Amino acid sequence: MTHYPERIVCLTEETTELLYLLNQQDRIVGISAFTKRPLKAPKEKPVVSTFTDANIDKILDLRPDLVVGFSDIQADIAKQLIQKGINVWISNQRTIAEIKSFMVQMGTLIGSQEPALDLINEFDTKTQKIKRTTDRWKQKPRVYFEEWDDPIITGIAWVSELIELAGGKDIFKHLSQHSLAKDRIIANPNTVIELQPDIMLASWCGKKFKKDKVATRDDWNKINAIKHDRIFEIKSEIILQPGPASLFDGLDIMHDIFLTYQQ
Repeated sequence: MTHYPERIVCLTEETTELLYLLNQQDRIVGISAFTKRPLKAPKEKPVVSTFTDANIDKILDLRPDLVVGFSDIQADIAKQLIQKGINVWISNQRTIAEIKSFMVQMGTLIGSQEPALDLINEFDTKTQKIKRTTDRWKQKPRVYFEEWDDPIITGIAWVSELIELAGGKDIFKHLSQHSLAKDRIIANPNTVIELQPDIMLASWCGKKFKKDKVATRDDWNKINAIKHDRIFEIKSEIILQPGPASLFDGLDIMHDIFLTYQQ
């Protein structure tokens, strides 16, 4: 008899992807509608939630022994499940260090701590290799990341840190200390013009990114990134997932973009 959870509901995609990476996908009995990684997950697992809503009755029918969610945004879902006697773990990772901690904690909860630590070591090895490359760069690109367009929001912590690890300089790094999006709103779009990013990265939290809309903002044609057509979208399921996707694929995508700037 195992003492680890056997029937896990994942309310967000990073937990689902992590369990697949740890080869523990058989424990998953329910997932989020936003789950896209791995591609087979939505075909294999029933959907029980969005990000802010969940089908409580459907979750209860699945008889989970653990439900895993993310942040205060899912606090109401957690409350309802706890009131029904369900074990709930809400993680709250916002930085790379916290993402790594989340991965190890999740692994430990299911008896897979060593494989989770192996993933962390793989990421650390990757960052060291990238650093050996970026340390040789004479000039690192100034980078602007936009996670929402109206109002303009930037500076989410783990993305800001990944920009730096990938070889860029986040022009709004100072905002990354704020966990709430409302505290990272750029009230005056001219601020971006003044800071003159060389590269713009964007991921509008699941909404379709419109490059033309950005390029035609008032006076944004004066921005180096716009003038030289260095505007890149990174899919939300990669970069806005505080889990393996951002640490591995997100970092690789950024580094490849920054490499082209050096050529």
